[in-house]
Amino acid sequence: MLQFALFVGVLIFLFLTGLPLAFALGITGLVCMILAWGTSVNVGIIAQRLFYGVNNFVILAIPLFVLVGKLMNTGGITNRIFRFANLLVGHWRGGLGQVNVLASMIFAGTSGLAVADTAGLGIVEIKAMRDAGYDDDFSAAITGASSTVGPIIPPSVPLVIYGILANASIGRLLIGGLIPGILVGFLLMAMVAFYASKRGYPVNKKASRKELWAGLKEALGPGLTPFILIGGMLSGMFTPTEAAAIAVLYAFILSFFVYREITISDFWRLLKETAVETAIITFIIACAMFYGWVLIRSRVPIILLEAFTGVSTNPLVILFILNLFLLIIGCFMDTTAAICILVPVLAPLITKVGIDPVHFGLIMVLNLMIGLLTPPYGMNLFILSKITGLSPLRIAKSSLPFFIPLLVALAIITVFPQIVTFLPNLIFGPPK
Repeated sequence: MLQFALFVGVLIFLFLTGLPLAFALGITGLVCMILAWGTSVNVGIIAQRLFYGVNNFVILAIPLFVLVGKLMNTGGITNRIFRFANLLVGHWRGGLGQVNVLASMIFAGTSGLAVADTAGLGIVEIKAMRDAGYDDDFSAAITGASSTVGPIIPPSVPLVIYGILANASIGRLLIGGLIPGILVGFLLMAMVAFYASKRGYPVNKKASRKELWAGLKEALGPGLTPFILIGGMLSGMFTPTEAAAIAVLYAFILSFFVYREITISDFWRLLKETAVETAIITFIIACAMFYGWVLIRSRVPIILLEAFTGVSTNPLVILFILNLFLLIIGCFMDTTAAICILVPVLAPLITKVGIDPVHFGLIMVLNLMIGLLTPPYGMNLFILSKITGLSPLRIAKSSLPFFIPLLVALAIITVFPQIVTFLPNLIFGPPK
């Protein structure tokens, strides 16, 4: 337990000093390495492990998925998605609340980040709901809750990072998120209907066939993006990384040539923003891989495994313990940080007790997405606060009813792993 306490203690101390995540991970690994093996540490090994962490073709998917989301937000595509969702379900009980959820589900198929959903689509959604007479508390709450679908339905940057660190199949992870993402969306829509019936929120007039056809033509371009991504992977035509590259090309053609809503200078700015974000994520992954290597060499996962199996060897019991742990972690830690710190520790544990890494990956990401709506660190709370002018704490309180469908979805996915593994097993065959 001394090694585990040392890893945790040094890391927490560095976090409290305000050191960036990548440096905190790298320094913790270095300190523990020196204490375990003395000062005769081979510096070349450190450099080798850092390089090994990013020497992976799959990492190319991260900047590509990030860029797709930026192109969609900048190119006026979010407005078209929202208008089409409004025509489809705006007349359902809950009106624009239902539209909010459906638009997020559609947008999730083009962007791999919940924050991109909240910051881009959220502006459109909240403005429309305000104009229609919905109160800000409900508008902010459902916008934040629906954005959690973003990294569940493919593509997903958090799932790509998880797959790299857990050495799990990226294709299986992305396809595995499709049914859980739809489940989360449907449960949120049911909650919106219940909530709206109690409060008497307005509904829109049902769209005519002519209006639906016009809306479909307008949204057809961006609406095809998820089909290109998911269809290409399902058919085996291309890998997740190749799918991301094709999605970037498609989003650029739509935004620049078809809709003409971005210029070359806009595209250059988006490339620079993507490069900066990718550099940060890649450096974190490199340091996390080094940190994980030192963890394994120090037998920390084995110590943790013995502690968990001392409580129970039942995979379901261990998953519920990990769910509680991850929900708490999500309140205090950024998604990328949590994945990079915890996956090297937890991956050997879940494999040893017979939990499918793909199943656990979806459970972990959904837990951390719920954390985006919980203080004190919930990133979506701060984004929504900036959009609406409400305090983050007020938005968190307003979001409490929507934790019910999210937690119900989490429980269902935990108890029934087939919800995650059915499609990957059908397409790729059972895991070897």
